[in-house]
Amino acid sequence: MSEAMRRRFLREKEAAQLLEEFSKKLKVTAQQLLDTKKPNIEVAETLNAKIFFVNDKPFITNIKDILLPTLLFEKALILLPKITVNMGAVPYICNGADIMAPGIVKTEGNFSANDFVLVIDERHQKPLAIAIALEDSQATHNLKHGKIAKNIHYVGDSLWNLLKKT
Repeated sequence: MSEAMRRRFLREKEAAQLLEEFSKKLKVTAQQLLDTKKPNIEVAETLNAKIFFVNDKPFITNIKDILLPTLLFEKALILLPKITVNMGAVPYICNGADIMAPGIVKTEGNFSANDFVLVIDERHQKPLAIAIALEDSQATHNLKHGKIAKNIHYVGDSLWNLLKKT
């Protein structure tokens, strides 16, 4: 991911569309996510992603036409269903591996296939990744092997490293 970012403010209509689309993906209202009714939203484009800064904080990103929260958007992360993984899975997930059934300790909240899920570690309950569920939460309980979720943004990826510098 390129480090050279040019930021520009979104027009009011663009900002409203972004917030509406993002809210629908997370199945919440924009008011549940933001502290103000009219936030200042800037976009920075890199080679691989668009990063949306809401009131100067990198909260939303668009990677490969998927609009998702960054791992720094705590208000959004709290609202996501969670998959807790054992500590043995942590280094693999932080290197981009998908979430596999044997590493799952528990799930919280209900989710369907293609919903976002937050992957957290068992010991510290820290966010490790945002993934897209491949199965619903009920099916996840019965699976003993196989892929459960696709890892799309994780601690240590190029987006994470770029966001930590901004």
